[in-house]
Amino acid sequence: MSECSCGCGKKTVLLYACSGGANVAEIADKAARQLMFDGQGSMFCLAGLGAGIGGMIQQAKDADVNLVIDGCPMECAKKVFEKAGVTNFACLKVTDLGIEKKKGIRATDEQVTAVVAKVKDMLAKM
Repeated sequence: MSECSCGCGKKTVLLYACSGGANVAEIADKAARQLMFDGQGSMFCLAGLGAGIGGMIQQAKDADVNLVIDGCPMECAKKVFEKAGVTNFACLKVTDLGIEKKKGIRATDEQVTAVVAKVKDMLAKM
C-alpha cells in the first residue's frame, strides 16, 4: 500500500458520503465530516467520480482505502464507484445500523455517533 504523501507513513484514506435527500444521507455526510475532523481520513468528492473526472477517479484508485458511507439499500454511492471502475473500496449502509430512512426529519447526534463508531471499527480492521 502507498503511504500518505506527507511522509507520515499513514494509509491514504478517502471518505465519501451519500448525498440523498433523506435523514440517512444527512447522517452519512455528518459522519464523514466528523471522521475527517477526527483525523481518520480526508473527505473526497463523490460527485466528481460520478461525473467521470479522470483525475479524481485516479486518486480514488490510488488510495489505500476508500470508505463509502451509503444512506440506504439503494447504494447510490457504491454504484458510483462501480460505474467509475474503482474497486478498492469498502461500504457501510446507515440503514444496516437499524436507522430508518425518513424524509423531513433531521439526523440526531446519536445516529451520527453510531455511524462514526462503526466506520472507525471498520478502518481499524483494514
